[in-house]
Amino acid sequence: MKHLINPNEISRESLVQILEIMHRLAAPAAMPELLREIIEVGKVAIVAEAGVLWLLERSTRELVQVTPPSDEANRLGIGEGYAGICARELEITNIHDCREDELFQAFPVHVEGFETRSLLNVPIVGQDDSLLGVMQWLGENVGQFDKHDEWVGPALAAQCAVAIQHSRMTDELLANAILHQEVTVAREIQMSTLPDRMPDVAGYDLHGHFLPTDHTGGDLYDLVVLGEKLFMLLGDATGHGFGPALSATQMQAMLRVSFRLGADLDEAYRQVNNQLDEDLPDDRFITAFMGFLDPSSHEVEYHSGGQGPILHFRAAAGECDWYKPTNFPVGVMPIEETEPGQVLKLEAGDILALISDGVYEYTALDGSQFGEDRVAEIIRTHHDRPMAELCELLVSGAQEFGGEAPQADDITLVLVRRLP
Repeated sequence: MKHLINPNEISRESLVQILEIMHRLAAPAAMPELLREIIEVGKVAIVAEAGVLWLLERSTRELVQVTPPSDEANRLGIGEGYAGICARELEITNIHDCREDELFQAFPVHVEGFETRSLLNVPIVGQDDSLLGVMQWLGENVGQFDKHDEWVGPALAAQCAVAIQHSRMTDELLANAILHQEVTVAREIQMSTLPDRMPDVAGYDLHGHFLPTDHTGGDLYDLVVLGEKLFMLLGDATGHGFGPALSATQMQAMLRVSFRLGADLDEAYRQVNNQLDEDLPDDRFITAFMGFLDPSSHEVEYHSGGQGPILHFRAAAGECDWYKPTNFPVGVMPIEETEPGQVLKLEAGDILALISDGVYEYTALDGSQFGEDRVAEIIRTHHDRPMAELCELLVSGAQEFGGEAPQADDITLVLVRRLP
């Protein structure tokens, strides 16, 4: 059977194959090989006989065929053939019968070994909505690609985009070969992952804040509505510079694609942890809180791999509850079976506060730290303020406590309040 009964789900086998490719994104120097492997995985997930990958050449604004390779690189202008139209419109097109299609006959797409009768065209778009290229999936049967393929295709294209952008960032870093350029590139990676604006969730006020240090660490956060739930992520990769920033964005991308392809929170946590365990050096890991808020039940289901403490302000009592991490940091060791995620309920006026150690461990010149008690006092005193203002009060409180001491670590906060 070609597909699952539900077109919005994907088999565990296909999910694992895609995640195995994604963890390779940490080695962007091998991009040509990686792109070929993405095509091979796509052939399994989409069930296609072949795939063709076109990349946009920035200097000429032409599409250049890179996979499969050819002696003389095939080129198309924007708007030429189905690949060129896909690049111009940034929309998927699904051609069910190529044999009598005039545009296909004018700009044919063939791979040795079979006749192309179905063609699925998917744009590759960067995080800034800029065109990077086009993926084309080729089938030997009429009407071979369906809604499931049109749904999985963009997920694969998104990972191509990550590979391309990471490779270009790395090339820029190596060309400059100086420390301050590494910091700049790492900072760009971090900032590119942050939400452009806070999502709207009925009955809730939420805010995320990121204040990096000069030397750049591996913090990130994510707030995005997936389906009918709010996905929340706060992570911190060990170390400073390009590597940790890349590891953190790698984890974020792997989680988003896992959820898009139908994995639940427990399965995504296990699979992503296991891939990062294979990929990261033994002395590297990521602390991460990841969870879903269901606005209808007001319940938060979550896993916290080494990220803590987790603060739950209970408005009715005016008190803060503290929760420890539920597991070891992400990428430390493989997980065979995942325990069900923890669940907490937000009552009217309650606040869930995810705060990085850059706040709790903000250190003054005498060596004292800002600490949990000061965080709790600010939240108790100002819990009825908008969450954006509460974020500012927490950050300014830590900075004022530190005095002339420099900020030693990234500061990252995610505050979610259920409105009264």
